[in-house]
Amino acid sequence: MDESLSTFPARATPLHRLRHARRTAFNRMFAAIYFCAILVLLYRHALKLIHSTTFASFLISLSFLVSDTFLTFLWLTRQCCLMTIVYRDEYLENLQKVLFLKKSLDFPALDVFICTTDPYKEPPMRLVSTVLSVMAYDYPTENISVYVSDDGGSQVTLFACMEAAKFAYHWLPFCRKNNIIERSPEAYFATNHSSWFSDAEEIQKMYECMKQRVEKVLEKGKVGEEYITEELERKAFSKWADHGFTRQDHPTVIQVLLESCKNKDATSHLMPSLIYVSREKSRTSSHNFKAGALNVMLRVSATMTNAPIILNLDCDMYSNDPRTPLHALCYLLDPKLMSQLAYVQFPQIFHGINKNDTYSCEYKREFRCNPLGLDGVLGPTYVGTGCFFNRRAFFGGPSTIVPPEIPELGPNSVVNKFIQSQPVLELAHKVAGCNYEYKTKWGYEVGFRYGSLVEDFFTGLRLQCEGWRSIFCNPKRAAFLGDAPISLVDVLNQVQRWSIGSLQVAFSSFSPLTFGIRSLGPLMGLAYTHYCFWSTWFIPLTLYAFLPQLCLLHGLSVFPKLSEPSFILYVFLVLGAYGQDLLEFMIEEGTVQNWWNDQRMWMIRGLSSFGYGCLEFFLKCLGISTYGFGLTSKVIDNEQSKRYGQGMFEFGASSNMFVPLITAAIVNLVSFLTGLVQVLRGSKMEGLFLQMFLAGFVVLNALPIYEAMVLRNDKGRIPFKTTATSTCLALALYGLVSLPLTDSN
Repeated sequence: MDESLSTFPARATPLHRLRHARRTAFNRMFAAIYFCAILVLLYRHALKLIHSTTFASFLISLSFLVSDTFLTFLWLTRQCCLMTIVYRDEYLENLQKVLFLKKSLDFPALDVFICTTDPYKEPPMRLVSTVLSVMAYDYPTENISVYVSDDGGSQVTLFACMEAAKFAYHWLPFCRKNNIIERSPEAYFATNHSSWFSDAEEIQKMYECMKQRVEKVLEKGKVGEEYITEELERKAFSKWADHGFTRQDHPTVIQVLLESCKNKDATSHLMPSLIYVSREKSRTSSHNFKAGALNVMLRVSATMTNAPIILNLDCDMYSNDPRTPLHALCYLLDPKLMSQLAYVQFPQIFHGINKNDTYSCEYKREFRCNPLGLDGVLGPTYVGTGCFFNRRAFFGGPSTIVPPEIPELGPNSVVNKFIQSQPVLELAHKVAGCNYEYKTKWGYEVGFRYGSLVEDFFTGLRLQCEGWRSIFCNPKRAAFLGDAPISLVDVLNQVQRWSIGSLQVAFSSFSPLTFGIRSLGPLMGLAYTHYCFWSTWFIPLTLYAFLPQLCLLHGLSVFPKLSEPSFILYVFLVLGAYGQDLLEFMIEEGTVQNWWNDQRMWMIRGLSSFGYGCLEFFLKCLGISTYGFGLTSKVIDNEQSKRYGQGMFEFGASSNMFVPLITAAIVNLVSFLTGLVQVLRGSKMEGLFLQMFLAGFVVLNALPIYEAMVLRNDKGRIPFKTTATSTCLALALYGLVSLPLTDSN
């Protein structure tokens, strides 16, 4: 890597450093050569289409032309993420010097938004660990305010937050005294006990007692009298006594659990503020999913603390480094950046993933590789968690502010009243009402943006189109660690939701392909376009998973022979694409086995969730179906967890998304075996070599599917009904194409 000058002048105090990746030049040269090869391939397809002599050959040529056109488009837009790769380093030791030069007495205030929805899918103890990990930051505690957004309106979640507040009384001094790195108690107590401090055992007993209380309340589904110790707590839980209180229909609930100017820990240090917020819900009002909840948090926090910096976290994404805010401040306090910097995005990194990452839940391209390239242009996309925002960015572009409907919600408003004062609480309840946004600019010009199930991606796009930029911060020690799904159906449902949301952005008036390119330039516009249309991978993947194999079953050659010059073209295109992808994967600390599983999951997603996502989106456009926000379960079953640890695929749940996947596995296996039999009989297969290779490659990737169909007896095996349905579909496909392919021979 080549080092470039810091963003600061030579004599100034540097807060960070920018380094350009040496492989950038290679990526650009390779992209130019590879693109020329693609043009030759498309020209070849066009010639074959023009000179088709039968209807079958015309359809085959047209299919490959369409398929490879989509592959070209997706490859080209991905290259925009590899043209300007940069790395960054932060100098935390210089922060105090910069604050002194700015004549600032202290670090800026920080509001933390932690989102949760359902305690039965997102275990409350995960939320507790996340809350405690950020409350224990190496940061002035009186400057931290933690807001928990409970969009399910659950008294169980409120109880868990109350327990977290009580435990923090002991946990924060313990972390400060012993300089603990793992500030999440769950993570700390899971580490090697030999490194514990003398008082760790006592703290663990407190934590385990708290955990038992929370889990018992979760099991009962309500907070019993035996768990209420104060009148204030009884008053708070009395709101759930109303029989009309449901998760879809309930009033606003705002409970201040800790106030930094009043509450102190066991060593008389001030504690961070902790506020529970559940916005008003009504069946007759639109709630805009997570984006709506975040906008309520923006408004409520503005009335109470209005910190200039906001950290957005998911409930299961705990802080893994107590100095993380300092890394973000190295950019947010840079005088050359701060006027145009909307957010600092940290990568999503997951713990608990098995050794070889069976389901490719690291999403290394999306969360590690691509942001490095985008950071060299205008910055990475916003991924919904682990992101430090400049509050000002939610109110118009860098040079033009869009004022909110009341001045108290503006980014420059100064809060000079206590959080629990009557005027503050009244205004907070008002702005959390379900009808408050009616006839306002919230969600359209102000705050997190509405219009897509992937509100994070859409919000990042809109902010950058308004003139803001972002920074990708990837320190050596992971800033945040979260949970990843360990069931294939959960993984595919999650990807299906992302596919629908990205298509909503693609076909909106803010499409990156049109509006984005005009506002951001070609590189950033096309990079966002890649994300928007990534679900269209299903078109070429489906065609390549079925068409060559069905032709192989009928002895029909669709690829060049080994002796033809164009055979070299195919070899170069395949090896070039896979080789570049493997290289990027390995550079970002991947392994060959992890990469193999990653490309296998790419094929699986292409034959399942991508296609279903596209189908559901277009059906919705026709008014035929509806979709909503599907929450990925974080609850782990012991047997399922054991199978996941062994690297076994989990097919146990019945899902229509498995049908095309299993059908493709059956078709490829039969076609490969048929070709192999022909070779053993002495038939000349020179013209069918590439088809056999492709079928064999799919079969190799599909080994876990065959195992789950035939060899396994556990709950994670493929249900017989799904196997039977897929087999019938494979036979139907064979029969459907038999007549036209036979006529073409």
